[in-house]
Amino acid sequence: MRGDLRDGGRARVAFPSTRDVLLVDGEADTFTAAEAPEAVAGALRAKYGWDPRGDGASYAFFRVRPRTVQAYRGEREMRGRFLMREGAWTV
Repeated sequence: MRGDLRDGGRARVAFPSTRDVLLVDGEADTFTAAEAPEAVAGALRAKYGWDPRGDGASYAFFRVRPRTVQAYRGEREMRGRFLMREGAWTV
């Protein structure tokens, strides 16, 4: 990773596929493996059976605080799909 997310502090995350999309734009906080909150690392370990903190210091954890959230099903629904704007829910 070049550090764009770490240096820029902003992120766009898309879930789960290109047909049924949830887009989240937000501010990103970065944690080194040593700084990662135990609750977060524990949840990752519980879900996937793996803790990246044990594999090396190069792993990072990110927390994205939503500022904008959009949801739509395919291209035909791209307009009017803001669920959150500027950190305030619209629905």
